[in-house]
Amino acid sequence: MKIRSILDYLTFLVSFLALSTLPTACSKAPIREKIIDQDTVKAVTYANGIFIVNEGNYNWGNASVTYVDNDNNTVIQDIFAKSNDHSLGDVAESMTIVDSLGYLLINNSNRIEVVSLKDFKSVTKISGLHSPRYLQVIDSRKAYVTNLQNYISVINLQTNSVTGTIKTEGWTENLIMYDKFMLVTSIGNFSDPSSLRKAHILVIDTETDSIVGSIQSGKEPIGIVLDKEQIVWVLCSGGYDNFEAPTLLRIDPELRVVEKVFTFPDSKNVPSRLCINPTRDTLYYLQGGVYQMPVTSSGLPVQPLIRAEGRRFYGLNIHPTTGRIYVSDAKDYVQNGTGYQYDVKGHLLKQYTTGRIPGSFWFTKNSH
Repeated sequence: MKIRSILDYLTFLVSFLALSTLPTACSKAPIREKIIDQDTVKAVTYANGIFIVNEGNYNWGNASVTYVDNDNNTVIQDIFAKSNDHSLGDVAESMTIVDSLGYLLINNSNRIEVVSLKDFKSVTKISGLHSPRYLQVIDSRKAYVTNLQNYISVINLQTNSVTGTIKTEGWTENLIMYDKFMLVTSIGNFSDPSSLRKAHILVIDTETDSIVGSIQSGKEPIGIVLDKEQIVWVLCSGGYDNFEAPTLLRIDPELRVVEKVFTFPDSKNVPSRLCINPTRDTLYYLQGGVYQMPVTSSGLPVQPLIRAEGRRFYGLNIHPTTGRIYVSDAKDYVQNGTGYQYDVKGHLLKQYTTGRIPGSFWFTKNSH
């Protein structure tokens, strides 16, 4: 089974069985966008807004993208299907914007859809992939793509093709650039229990496409960010089978050592979706609600900045210029979800209707 994450195995099982709807709640009345979802409606351009990538249900082929148009204050559903003669595919994992193109990683369809942000028409497809997860750009010519297998794919961004692989010990997830190195969270063999997995952070020389070192981590490292002091933070779930307590690691990437371990007290309340704000001095993550933590903090936050209040928070991202908080409610993983926009103090600003299982938010250069 190719799922979004072992951490979310139960999530996808619930979506597959179509369990009952959970109630939603808001702390205050939001500003609602004008929803436009007629089959014939498209935006003039998709280059000035926010994309909500809806994973869709595993094996249902109903992944989609919701577009929030900043200029017209509107929301348009399923923009890929509106601009092309076929659906997006099965489980939309993530999206990366490279100049005027969007790279949509379709996990269970084993491909990347490359679309023009001008009209969201498909430019090409990148095949030769297996359960792609995340894409990280190295320069104008090259990118890496992680997956559930035992290699990382090397992508030529000029030809939009796979040009090589880097052998790993199993499933790789999130990745960030540090100097000339790519730091990649490596979880281990997908089918192994957590006790047998060798979890660590791979250090890859992007000039030679070779692994030159590694840093041991907690079980199932699922998130990684770089702060303003060039310190790396890694969020570890502890394993899909709750093998150990979840942890947040502070790592010196130059010395390649873990400086500090923050241990979460509840091993069954698993954190996810580690993010950082534009000034790179504050971390965010989901653990039921949305938590906020300064990088100078000596301990984990006790209270959430944004309470879930009956909602099933699933996706999280921070706007790269405004610092606004975007979080999604996947509800019962069968009906359409909801996206929320909060200010940096946790005040609700807007909410949007989305497609099924809204997993992530991605922002164009001129969005706000």
